[in-house]
Amino acid sequence: MTAAIPPPLSGRELSNPPTDGISNLRFSNHSDHLLVSSWDKTVRLYDASANALRGEFMHGGAVLDCCFHDDSSGFSASADSIVRRLVFNCEKVDILGRHDAHVRCVEYSYSAATMMYLATGPRVANVQSKCNNAQLRPKEVKQSNIWKCLDQPVQRKIVWEGQVITGSWDKTIKCWDPRGASGQERTLIGTYPQPERVYSLSLVGNRLVVANAGRHVNVYDLRNMSQPEQRRESSLKYQTRCVRCYPNGTGYALSSVEGRVAMEVFDSSEASQAKKYAFKCHRKSESGRDIVYPVNAIAFHPVYGTFATGGCDGFVNVWDGNNKKRLYQYSKYPSSIAALSFSRDGSLLAVASSYTYEEGDKPHEPDAIFVRGVNEIEVKPKPKPYPIPPA
Repeated sequence: MTAAIPPPLSGRELSNPPTDGISNLRFSNHSDHLLVSSWDKTVRLYDASANALRGEFMHGGAVLDCCFHDDSSGFSASADSIVRRLVFNCEKVDILGRHDAHVRCVEYSYSAATMMYLATGPRVANVQSKCNNAQLRPKEVKQSNIWKCLDQPVQRKIVWEGQVITGSWDKTIKCWDPRGASGQERTLIGTYPQPERVYSLSLVGNRLVVANAGRHVNVYDLRNMSQPEQRRESSLKYQTRCVRCYPNGTGYALSSVEGRVAMEVFDSSEASQAKKYAFKCHRKSESGRDIVYPVNAIAFHPVYGTFATGGCDGFVNVWDGNNKKRLYQYSKYPSSIAALSFSRDGSLLAVASSYTYEEGDKPHEPDAIFVRGVNEIEVKPKPKPYPIPPA
């Protein structure tokens, strides 16, 4: 019998990778499908388990971010200032709207719902009313004058849809109705000015965290986007690279170019704020001096709440934030770690090994996507040892 060949330490490399830098990758919440955006002006859809390319979507500029809606469609953020909806089964690309500069980030919120009221009556075949639930709640809609023009009887049906949220270098956040692709005037829900260019977004429940240039961080409640719930300054001294919310909704992790990660909490009470901290990572000593690498990516494990970080040193580390310990370090990858994503059940980790030009234009390894199986020992927090009482 021939012995099975073990997978390489870095994981299985996907075929047909992007031909230029990888900006982000995301696993679906419903399957092992993987969406990948790239500077080669494409978004690629893979079946990670089968190592198969399922679709490729061309854009007018470098694609800086992407996300899933569900397994039938997704969204992209592009340097040509356009927000697009991608329909997977027919490889169709629709324009959802535009910013005034590069679109850096895109997220899909299942919590920020848009309401659609359908009405039928003797004189009315179909009347639609859309509103952002942050501005007009269901009870208020029913009490408004929206139905006074209709003959009775009237049948009402409420349909809830999520929102697409984008951040741009035009210093704005925009929220979009994903059902429309007929131009900005029909799909745009709201525009929210930011103090600086948007570098990273993250969602958990009804909370949106926006990391801007100049170390600004705004925290929003999606049910009331009129102004930030909190305005903060990053506790890290240098440029922000990535922000990701804790799965339990209590705070967020933020990384920077200085080889550090800050662990923050939303609760502004003095007792809660005392729990926040920052730590050094993705560094090495060489010839008596410290070499510090940017931390480009953070990904939380969906089951255990531990998290992985990826840096320009080519390493992926897994951390237990509660116990302030590193759990695991994977073997070094060929190039910088540009993006990370755990699958929906945490059994797979996708790693984008892609040079991020932190040392300028120079020869580098080809851009690649690795998918590795995750063992429980790598991501499960270790219980704190109880002190042994004196005899």
